[in-house]
Amino acid sequence: MAEASKMISRIASMQDYKLYAELNWEGSFEDYLQIVRERPQVTRNAYQRIYDMIISYGTEEYIDNKKKLIRYNFFKDESSGGQNAIFGLDIPLMRLVHVLKAASEGYGPEKRVILLHGPVGSSKSTIARLLKQGIESYSRTVDGALYSFDWVNLGDTELAGKDTDRFASPMNEEPLRLIPAEWRAKAIEELGLSNDKFRVRVDGDMDPASRFIFKKLLEKYKGDWSKLMENHIRVRRLLLSEKDRVGIGTFQPKDEKNQDSTELTGDINYRKIAEYGSDSDPRAFNFDGEFNIANRGIVEFIEVLKLDVAFLYDLLGASQERKIKPKKFAQTDIDEVIIGHTNEAEYKKLLNNEFMEALRDRTIKIDIPYITKLTEEMKIYEKDFSPKKIRGKHIAPHTIEVAAMWAVLTRLEDPKKHNLSLLQKMKLYDGKVLPGYTQDTVKELRKETKREGMEGISPRYVQDKISNALVNDAGEGTINPFMVLNELDKGLRHHSLITADDQKKRFQECIGIVKREYEEIVKNEVQRAISADEDAIAKLAANYIDNIKAYTLKERVKNRYTGQDEEPDERLMRSIEEKIDIPDNRKEDFRREIMNFIGALAVEGKKFEWATNDRLRRALELKLFEDQKDSIKLKTLVSQVVDKDTQEKIDVIKSRLIKNFGYNEVSATDVLNYVASIFARGDVKE
Repeated sequence: MAEASKMISRIASMQDYKLYAELNWEGSFEDYLQIVRERPQVTRNAYQRIYDMIISYGTEEYIDNKKKLIRYNFFKDESSGGQNAIFGLDIPLMRLVHVLKAASEGYGPEKRVILLHGPVGSSKSTIARLLKQGIESYSRTVDGALYSFDWVNLGDTELAGKDTDRFASPMNEEPLRLIPAEWRAKAIEELGLSNDKFRVRVDGDMDPASRFIFKKLLEKYKGDWSKLMENHIRVRRLLLSEKDRVGIGTFQPKDEKNQDSTELTGDINYRKIAEYGSDSDPRAFNFDGEFNIANRGIVEFIEVLKLDVAFLYDLLGASQERKIKPKKFAQTDIDEVIIGHTNEAEYKKLLNNEFMEALRDRTIKIDIPYITKLTEEMKIYEKDFSPKKIRGKHIAPHTIEVAAMWAVLTRLEDPKKHNLSLLQKMKLYDGKVLPGYTQDTVKELRKETKREGMEGISPRYVQDKISNALVNDAGEGTINPFMVLNELDKGLRHHSLITADDQKKRFQECIGIVKREYEEIVKNEVQRAISADEDAIAKLAANYIDNIKAYTLKERVKNRYTGQDEEPDERLMRSIEEKIDIPDNRKEDFRREIMNFIGALAVEGKKFEWATNDRLRRALELKLFEDQKDSIKLKTLVSQVVDKDTQEKIDVIKSRLIKNFGYNEVSATDVLNYVASIFARGDVKE
């Protein structure tokens, strides 16, 4: 027993009593006015609070194709370890935050429904989930604190019922709403509750139940508002919580026959009618509809356009007038962010339905497309299939990359000009530099598209197929790109969202494009592994730099062995430059480019390393591979007849693949055999 007590004490010691006291603060209305004077931002409306919450996480500015973009750190979801992180959607998220900012300033969007629109699996619900989780956490911070009130000492009045003398504000109202509207603005000004940074403004009136109690108590005190406030109001810290249904609501349409608009605006509590004597007494009403409980926070409508017409009328009033109409009561003011999301099919129905014109007019649509940038798409799968999560299985290098590559290719529209392939277009979008194409090319490519990113394959499909490959018994504990590509290909035959044959054919053609690109990637890696002798490549680089330096300065080169001054070795320089297709008429430009690069580093006090220039690194590796290939005949791997000397060299290559490129024994052997088979069939020159 004593041991159990010690364990309880150890657990109890983990509790932060000070934080608990802060989060459960309670005080008089006078105390609250002092808080407002010190921190007027506690009175912010829902849009102001949610915008400030996003900004509180910080921002990053960057340039993408000559366009300044802002990345909002909030959407990285670092506080939850990136579990709901959003990748590659900085532009749509900028549009969303701009809408929230305009709404927080009262410029009009606060009277609209924010509609996230896009294909299935494009992160619409994840964005809404992040906003809900974010505002919940923010309400527990000092900067995000907000307050509501309870009616107390009601025992003698029986206003709270027979068994209690306390009645909580059913819609978590802002305490300043207790100041009558006719002298609220004057009171705020004369008490100095605003400051230069934040101007306090509280609109609207209390909910029907609070109005009823307020009116009865005012009658009791013969109109003495101060006595009412001193004797019957306790202000408390309000913590938003989706699980407790406080300030965060979620509505999901159900079967049309079972839908009831009271789910949004609350319903009569029939048990309390006997106690209060009438179904029109607001205390006999449950203010527990999604609009009611989401007051002061945010309400999410899942598949909003599937709502029954009766619900849409409530939605229209809630958006435009910021009011809801509970059964048998007057219109009630609400303060909440209304966000919904829908897919393409439902939105097309909305466009074709003339009866829904009012909803279209009160909606701000924000397109949430699929990602069209390869490195961002890869982050989705790397998050789900990281080594920490996938234990006991090795994911071979480029497995995630080829899956993401295929997904992105299915979403791109064929280039209309610039003589580009779909693969080249994907590389340009991803920030790669291709000869003859500039950032202006990328801007033109994006402008000429109409629906890019709104069609194609969902990340969910790719995740499912990677999962299938992981649980497959093949591969000796390793999955490789071909296993995943085969799963992606097989799944197309039964994909419920792919009905058109031409679309299926196009997606299969994209798999062929990815396979060919993967061949180039692994051939390059094996070549680099063969030529990964650092000393040899460093000597080759030094020799090349000496020669191009002499060439550009019109000097002679000292021969390292004879000590004689000689003309620059044109044959050596061209043998390296030809490896990356530098033509004769551009050789001088390339050599000057390298010398300028070296000079720029020297100005910054940095030393030139051959590996820092990507084009030069590739040329040197290919040259060294060319020089060494005769000593390692990869074709012999296919014939299964390998002499001891060759086997030792192959083992060295394999160890380099494991050490430098992330392979394991099985995947390194597989990729060597695969590249050897390419050489054997004569697809490339060794």
